[in-house]
Amino acid sequence: MPYVNSSAMSQIDWSNGTLSIWFKGSGRYDYYGVPEAVYNDFLDAYSKGQFYNDRIKDRY
Repeated sequence: MPYVNSSAMSQIDWSNGTLSIWFKGSGRYDYYGVPEAVYNDFLDAYSKGQFYNDRIKDRY
């Protein structure tokens, strides 16, 4: 499970379409139906928070 360099998130993981994000202060949230390509793009994103807001939040 990769740890990420983010002020809002401590780690993210993906398994069988479920993206798990551990937010600092509020814990783990799971997002369903997330393609593996989106997870890989998330890992590569310079700003994890911006990627989350643009590509994940309110979509999954």
